[in-house]
Amino acid sequence: MKLEGKAVLVTGASRGLGEALMETFARKGARVVGVSRNAGEMEAVASRLRARGHEAHALAADVGDKEAIHPLVGAAAALVGPIDVLVHNASTLGPTPLPLLLDTACEDLGRVLEVNLVGPFRLTKAIVGSMLLRGEGLVVHLTSDAAVAAYARWGAYGVSKAALEHLGRIWAAELEGTDVRFLNVDPGEMDTRMHRDAIPEADPASLARPEDVAARIVSLVESAQAHPSGARLEAARVEPVRPEAA
Repeated sequence: MKLEGKAVLVTGASRGLGEALMETFARKGARVVGVSRNAGEMEAVASRLRARGHEAHALAADVGDKEAIHPLVGAAAALVGPIDVLVHNASTLGPTPLPLLLDTACEDLGRVLEVNLVGPFRLTKAIVGSMLLRGEGLVVHLTSDAAVAAYARWGAYGVSKAALEHLGRIWAAELEGTDVRFLNVDPGEMDTRMHRDAIPEADPASLARPEDVAARIVSLVESAQAHPSGARLEAARVEPVRPEAA
């Protein structure tokens, strides 16, 4: 996929991996829309990219809020046109320190599922119809090794990511034969605020930089046709093709 001129929507884009993805897509020539609950942080990211000559826009929305989805899709389309690439990066751990399942409130589990699973389902449902009409599109689910390994105290998050991956596989099965594709991508452990909230004792030097992971994920987007739709891929196994400095 040639990204120049493509319309890309990235959720959870005001910091960490989402911010790095915004920048990497923009430097590839994509027209990027970033979404975050924090309007000020999101606009600051988009403003920095525009100052460098890129097309970048900021929208404030909570993907876990059912009422926010259709206004978000309409606003994004008004800014950059129909979405070509949708990246579900926004997610929440739930309460920290991470509790045992026995200590996890039902309401906290529900909130994690709304943001990490139901929100992506709603957003994909609102966008994928346009992709089908145009005969192309890519949806990327950012997942975790917690989706495939049972880590104590990662219950709500792990369940949500396991379900998100399977959601991607089902979307792929139902849309088989179209040129709308789905990828589940595990970015690996990164030096981000979310990781520090989850494992505050971790050594940052042992963690990947979000900028490096973003380069690998964007390389996967560019080579999406080489992978089966619905596949689970690990960013660490990808050799990134970096954009020229800008």
